[in-house]
Amino acid sequence: MGCSRANVRYPLMLTILGFAMIATFLVLIMMKKMSPIAALVLIPALFCVFVGKGAHLGDYVIDGVTGLAPTAAMLMFAIVYFGVMIDVGLFDPIVRGILRFAKADPMRIVVGTAVLAAIVSLDGDGSTTFMITVSAMYPLYKRLKMSLVVMTGVAAMANGVMNTLPWGGPTARAATALKVDASDIFVPMIPALLVGLLFVLVLSYVLGLRERRRLGVLTLKEALEPQEAETVLVGAGGSGSGSGSEKSTVSAGTGAEDVEDDFRGLDPERDTLRPKLYWFNALLTVSLLTSMIMEWLPIPVLFLLGAALALSVNFPRIPDQKARLAAHADNVLNVSGMVFAAAVFTGVLQGTGMVDSMATWMVDVIPEGMGPHMTLVTGLLSLPLTYFMSNDGFYFGVLPVLAEAGAAHGISPLEMARASLVGQPLHMSSPLVPAVYVLVGMARVEFGDHTRFVVKWAAATCLVILGAGILFGTI
Repeated sequence: MGCSRANVRYPLMLTILGFAMIATFLVLIMMKKMSPIAALVLIPALFCVFVGKGAHLGDYVIDGVTGLAPTAAMLMFAIVYFGVMIDVGLFDPIVRGILRFAKADPMRIVVGTAVLAAIVSLDGDGSTTFMITVSAMYPLYKRLKMSLVVMTGVAAMANGVMNTLPWGGPTARAATALKVDASDIFVPMIPALLVGLLFVLVLSYVLGLRERRRLGVLTLKEALEPQEAETVLVGAGGSGSGSGSEKSTVSAGTGAEDVEDDFRGLDPERDTLRPKLYWFNALLTVSLLTSMIMEWLPIPVLFLLGAALALSVNFPRIPDQKARLAAHADNVLNVSGMVFAAAVFTGVLQGTGMVDSMATWMVDVIPEGMGPHMTLVTGLLSLPLTYFMSNDGFYFGVLPVLAEAGAAHGISPLEMARASLVGQPLHMSSPLVPAVYVLVGMARVEFGDHTRFVVKWAAATCLVILGAGILFGTI
């Protein structure tokens, strides 16, 4: 009996320590007591010792790094690729179109951020979405002194809703885990997801109005008048005035039309522009995204080849190639370092069994009477579980158990799969999602500030999607 009781206590201890580890991490970074990289490494190492498996820490870390190495490689070369595309002017027409729409109105700027993030999210990759969105909008937010956490929060929520696309990842995982067709999961969910996206746009409008009240309504000329010229960071380079930054100068014009022409965010005279290669770069980018969606090659390989080709064609001289790599090295190092630090966190969670114990405990505490309402339970559980664990862990480890419980009450696997997608707007701001570090890194936002701002709004978006799904009868 003593042995049995010990076996019961041990998973409970793992569950408690797992939740305590995550809570400690979130509290420390939100209070800015530790940097995210330090917290992602030191806190799980400490809790690994608490669990009594400190001797296995090396194995857990290597397993975590091995699992995330392809993701880190993809992010490294994706940052270089899109950084080069921004340098050579591929996105200038898009940026100018958004800026003409937004003018100097904070409300329009925030709504434009949500629209841009949603459109770019069609490629199915969060890192790509955040690189393009931040590169386009960052100069405008900085110039008007708008809140950067509003930008990161709106972009993350819009991308989270769109992350449910069949090629985005979660839908494919749910389909694989429950052995159903991805299109059968996604298509009936479209009305609920559109409601969720509409909620994000309405929220963006409200947040934009709040920014407008805080900053006032400016014309373009008024926005530029406080200084003769200002340098603003663009692209995916470093911060401040270091070598990893591309700068553009925004000058105050005399007439309204001149001001509107000058207020572009991206320097139209920068040396890195390659207008004669515009259609080559556009075709290369479309081909790259098409290959990624069609899965012709692994994504890290595609971006590696794309970055090498983009550098070679646009900057044939080796010194110019080195200059472009140096310009984006700061972001590459920050993001890849954060991903490998996150590998320590996920490796310890998985290796010690804490994540399995946490998931099992949450499933076990579901009251027996909730059986007929397992879709609602699954939708609600998807918020904390996809935030505190990877999509792989949730969809392949937890969802089959929940689906089995639902099947006992006549609930189809398709309904359970749809309910499991509800938590994605919150998941995209999880500390276990590498793309979020691209977002906060390029935006120069503290991860703790982003978390403190976005969690409540992202959770509300999830609940709106869940409510809409129930209302439409798809969940």
